[in-house]
Amino acid sequence: MKQAFKLSIKLLARPLMFLGFNPFALINLRYFPLFINQARTFKKMGGEITHYFPILSDYKDQSGSAKGHYYHQDLLVASFINEKKPDRHIDIGSRVDGFVAHVASFRPIEIVDIRPLTNGGHDNIRYHQGDLMNEFNDLPISDSVSCLHVIEHFGLGRYGDIIDPDGHKKGFKNLLKLVQKGGTLYISFPIGKKNEIEYNAHRVFHPLDILNWYNDKSIEIIRFDYVDDEGVLHKHANLFDITAPLIFGCGIYTIKKN
Repeated sequence: MKQAFKLSIKLLARPLMFLGFNPFALINLRYFPLFINQARTFKKMGGEITHYFPILSDYKDQSGSAKGHYYHQDLLVASFINEKKPDRHIDIGSRVDGFVAHVASFRPIEIVDIRPLTNGGHDNIRYHQGDLMNEFNDLPISDSVSCLHVIEHFGLGRYGDIIDPDGHKKGFKNLLKLVQKGGTLYISFPIGKKNEIEYNAHRVFHPLDILNWYNDKSIEIIRFDYVDDEGVLHKHANLFDITAPLIFGCGIYTIKKN
């Protein structure tokens, strides 16, 4: 009930957020009197203020957020790669300042994205530009491939890609073609109670929908982890028996190509 209420509030706030205004930021105005009092105290103690630049959101904030889709998936899959030590790892579209950076800290990684990357900024990162809804002829197959929180966007035009209602299925088939026999694919995407399209932000999939994306018996899901609506990670979960509430969670699938 609590999670459904939070989701309802977010849905009501979306029209304002679409216009670039975050109504949730208004909650932080309660700290403005504290800001004024502290500034006065600072000046009375001899401090000189050049400009006023109130940051009201940090007064009661924690040191960081150790939960959520990206936090858990990036660390978890990076740890898988560190443990498995593949000969070559290729990533499709994952966050450069998240998962890619984690992996690049201990090994080389090749990344593919439909968007340009003007400065990779690290010797361990090699960049290719391309659209995974189209096959790659210039990329050899690899024993390790990842695509984290990306495929739900395929075909919705958000990142300059072509419009295609089946974009995620085409992308997934091309992902599998990049994985050599005996190799591993790590893929994640939003999961919920049913398939939904929140155009043009993303898709949300039923956790079992991925089973309808391929009919190759050599493909096997060997591990499933997921992040629930509260941002909590559930390791080694049963794909067919998810107990935590899911309206907008994140499924993390480890797939073996036999």
